[in-house]
Amino acid sequence: MLKPDVADLKEQFILHRIHLRDTAARILGCRQRAEDVVQDAFVKIYEIAPSFVAQQPVAYLFRVVRNLAIDRHRRASFESSLFAPEVEGLDIMGSSDGPEAIMIGSQYLQLVSQALSELPARTRHVFQLYRIGDYTQSQIASQLDISTTLVNFMIRDAMSHCRSAVRTPIHVTWQPVPPGHSPS
Repeated sequence: MLKPDVADLKEQFILHRIHLRDTAARILGCRQRAEDVVQDAFVKIYEIAPSFVAQQPVAYLFRVVRNLAIDRHRRASFESSLFAPEVEGLDIMGSSDGPEAIMIGSQYLQLVSQALSELPARTRHVFQLYRIGDYTQSQIASQLDISTTLVNFMIRDAMSHCRSAVRTPIHVTWQPVPPGHSPS
């Protein structure tokens, strides 16, 4: 019996690409994210050592895509729970916020700014493109000629670093202004 080799695995991948994408899309609920998963799966298959042998290559391909899609779905769920979209600007400090809230917000902003400045330049750039520039991870990967997996790890590392920075307790100390004196 002939054992399928890596070249055959790549051929099977190409033959079943549409079905692999549809499998990922069913898990993710998004055809574009499914395309990203299929692309990541192909990179993994392409990087497999030549000595690798899959007894059932098609089943193996579907398992790789399914696992990557589940991982991507879990990661997206986790990120969305951390960064729930703001509803109609309700969390933005307004002029009606007291000076204490404004000061605390300013201190948190300084902590995040400091944390971002501590990151490697490329990680900071990826994070800014993703969080501020509204680029997708695929767009960033294409623009910087790196894998979407690396982009995801860089965003995760930057978020983790920023979260650690803002977990530092902020203490506000007030100096009461005696009546009749102006604050300096």
